[in-house]
Amino acid sequence: MEEKKVTWLELFYDLLFVAAVANTTQVLLHVEEGYIYPEYLLKFALMFIPIWWSWTGQTMFTNRFGRDLLHQRVFMILQMLFVLIMTSSLSVDFDQYYLPFLTGYIGIRAITAIQYLVVQNVEKGNRKKVAWFLGTRFWIGIIISFFSIFFNLWIRYAVLYAGIIVDIIMPFFGRKYLVKAPTNTAHLLERFALLTLILLGESVVSTLFVLQPQKGDWDSISFSIISFILIISMWWQYFDNVEKKVNKSIQGAGQTIVYGHLFILMSLGMIAASIKLMFLHQVHYSFILYFVFSSVLLYFIATTIVFHQYRYEQHRLKIYHLGMFVGILAAFFIINLVIIVPDIVIMGELALFFIIYAIVTIT
Repeated sequence: MEEKKVTWLELFYDLLFVAAVANTTQVLLHVEEGYIYPEYLLKFALMFIPIWWSWTGQTMFTNRFGRDLLHQRVFMILQMLFVLIMTSSLSVDFDQYYLPFLTGYIGIRAITAIQYLVVQNVEKGNRKKVAWFLGTRFWIGIIISFFSIFFNLWIRYAVLYAGIIVDIIMPFFGRKYLVKAPTNTAHLLERFALLTLILLGESVVSTLFVLQPQKGDWDSISFSIISFILIISMWWQYFDNVEKKVNKSIQGAGQTIVYGHLFILMSLGMIAASIKLMFLHQVHYSFILYFVFSSVLLYFIATTIVFHQYRYEQHRLKIYHLGMFVGILAAFFIINLVIIVPDIVIMGELALFFIIYAIVTIT
């Protein structure tokens, strides 16, 4: 398959979405009486999913049909304007900002759909069928979400997310077309890896957050060092796998990479929030225990699924590997439930888990 390089405009595009993700993650820091109530966990998911899908939709178009042409640059720049509108509407008090959020989301998705319809005029064969299928079918979800503007209260959100769900699952219905015009696996992995890298950078910022002058004692410094070791172990495991352990010549619809990264990226945001919450001691011990271990388990499962299909056969994890990793997490979790330990110990346990995860999966 022809080599495809990431453009500077794509990287600039990523930065705007990372700002949106950072705003969304702030919802997880809304603590009341030592807990993050289910309402805020749900808001996090409901805001994160359309952001991820907006970015993914354009990325998948660029992967198959993108060229560094003037009109495609203009389309992406127009999308950036809608990204800014959507980002400015991300707030805990979501109801007040619903209209700009909807405007941003609909604008981004509509431009992506238009690009498919434009490109199908110059494509041939299976590529033309894919462009036509996606360019027409995506409008179904877009129109459903648009009609949410005519409703109030919970019905509005039900209609909005019904459209988003239809939009997200539509590629599954066109899989018979998509596999005949496969994605560029190397480019797709690079795109998601770059977004993951920037979000890991957000996690590093979370560790720097604890190194404030008024808290410049050894406890905060030690917490920051262990948090950094955890994050660097995650980086090592993820990027060594992307670079050395996966077969980028495998061709397909790329759906494992696409949908698996929803959970990878969400878990990164949750882990970053956990770092802040643990240091600030704003939540109850039992809650942070469930929250942080659930976040790490989600990350582990998602990365395992994403990489398994694309790994060289000799590098694929065996069932006993999975049992070992889950067993380590379960053991740490149960011990911490029975014996109350300082937050720095929990961070140390998670750092040890990711070190083992990295060693096993990259050697």
